[in-house]
Amino acid sequence: MFNAIVTASLKNRLIVLGAALFLIIYGSLTAGRLPVDVLPDLNRPTVTLMTEAGGMAPEEVEQLVTFPLETAMNGTPGVRRVRSVSGVGLSIVYVEFDWSTDIYRNRQLVGERLSLAAAQLPAGIVPQMGPVTSIMGEIMLIALPIAAPAEPGSDAAGTAVSPMAVREYADWTMRPALLTLPGVAQVIPVGGEVRQYRVAPDSARMRDFGVGVEDLARAIEGFAANSSGGLVDVAGRELLVRNLGRSARIEDLRALPVRVRNGQSIRLEQLADVDFAAAFKRGDGSFNGRPAVVMSVLKQPDADTVELTRRIEAKLPELARAMPAGMAPPQIVFRQASFIEAAIGNVVEALRDGALFVAVVLFLFLLNVRTTLISLTAIPVSILVTALVFKFFGLSINTMTLGGLAIAIGELVDDAVVDIENILRRLRLNRALPQPKSALQVVFEASVEVRSAVVYSTLIIALVFLPLFALPGIEGRLFMPLGIAYVVSILASLVVALTLTPVLGWYLLRREGERTATGAGEHSPLVRTLRAWDTRLLHWSFDRQRLLLGSAMAAVLCTAATLPFFPRTFLPQFNEGTLMVSVILTPGIS
Repeated sequence: MFNAIVTASLKNRLIVLGAALFLIIYGSLTAGRLPVDVLPDLNRPTVTLMTEAGGMAPEEVEQLVTFPLETAMNGTPGVRRVRSVSGVGLSIVYVEFDWSTDIYRNRQLVGERLSLAAAQLPAGIVPQMGPVTSIMGEIMLIALPIAAPAEPGSDAAGTAVSPMAVREYADWTMRPALLTLPGVAQVIPVGGEVRQYRVAPDSARMRDFGVGVEDLARAIEGFAANSSGGLVDVAGRELLVRNLGRSARIEDLRALPVRVRNGQSIRLEQLADVDFAAAFKRGDGSFNGRPAVVMSVLKQPDADTVELTRRIEAKLPELARAMPAGMAPPQIVFRQASFIEAAIGNVVEALRDGALFVAVVLFLFLLNVRTTLISLTAIPVSILVTALVFKFFGLSINTMTLGGLAIAIGELVDDAVVDIENILRRLRLNRALPQPKSALQVVFEASVEVRSAVVYSTLIIALVFLPLFALPGIEGRLFMPLGIAYVVSILASLVVALTLTPVLGWYLLRREGERTATGAGEHSPLVRTLRAWDTRLLHWSFDRQRLLLGSAMAAVLCTAATLPFFPRTFLPQFNEGTLMVSVILTPGIS
């Protein structure tokens, strides 16, 4: 079969060159569009249920809210684990499904179970499903400073804007705009002051007017709501009757009728102090030691972090036009894309340096520009074919996939080097024959001569990485892309050696042979020097077999003895350039 592949390639040389050029162009375009992330997709399909239970203690939340929800979720098809966290007035339930399940079908199943569990929850408690996010979904933190710093050298304290105005800008301008960007799952603002209506009843005035708290509460419940009066048939036309009472003006709330006495309405402002006030805080935000509203941007699992970050950054200047007067421009506190770009840049740099090192070593050994270039063609073609496979399987460019390519970078040229070196040697020997064969026949015979060794060695190397594909759970999700990148690139280099390398050998080396690689001998000076050293080393080794075998065994045993003392970790340490400070305080501190 392999002989037929080589024969077909040499007979259709232009088709092989055209196919290689097409793969290079299409692979380059595909590689530029692949999503970029720091790690492969490690997101187990998880549905998050968040339930607010205002005023309940953690024990009550656990018994009345969390436990019924957990009971309802257990037994759902595909559920692997249900875990929960109960706090003051808040219950969070995580429903984890099998890796192979569809997240949107899972959310549908959870929604059906929620409708059944609603009857077991206290009145007014409504669980909500969280957005579809990933475990590394927090891609950006944006700070909106509340107090703008003073100009350098100025005695002024700086321009301060209302914390309520900054929070409203975050809630009603920035958050809806960022949620319209494809790939954004959730935007969570923290800090500032949430505007609320505050009604502070005056018990003395209420007693004077004979109004109770129930009357006050009943009147406030109906504020700012439209009501329907049905339909009226007038001259054959139906007219809709409505009571338009929706309003956001504080004056309308103050003038709200609470009760009618002696034909006169008793307004709310006569019974209570009515004004805007900030909601009760259970958290706050700051930036550079000053109050701020901090917005956390979460991405969807399949979104490209780097591309989404660029779209968010392009959106921020547009949103700055609607900022309140005196408000400082938004500041990016945390940017996950910076870490990804640095990590990917380091691996790409390693790939580049590895390719240059391979090129230098090949030239020093072959000392022939043409054979070096032919051998090096296996690197870009194999890598770009791997990029096409990434696209087919939905993989991203990350440290694991690029790590697989970095491991394989030196082996990508092995098959081509063996093939092209034998072709060059056979062409030189053919030139010395009384009746030389055709260059095409010599290239075919030289390629077939080393084909078995090339194929067997490549398949054996690929088989070493097959156990990675059998790893279960998160380990398999992490290391499988590395194995795919390595195995696909190695197999792609084998295909290049079977097809493209013989064709390039015929085009570029068919006139070789009258001169040697160096003009003085068959091998380069480096190879001749290494062969001489190796000959002397072998003669020395044969006379000291027991010493060498004993030393090798002792080195193996010493190495094995040190293995238990090596530190163990699932992942290497990543330096994101961000310091996170966590403070644990005694319970009850606000």
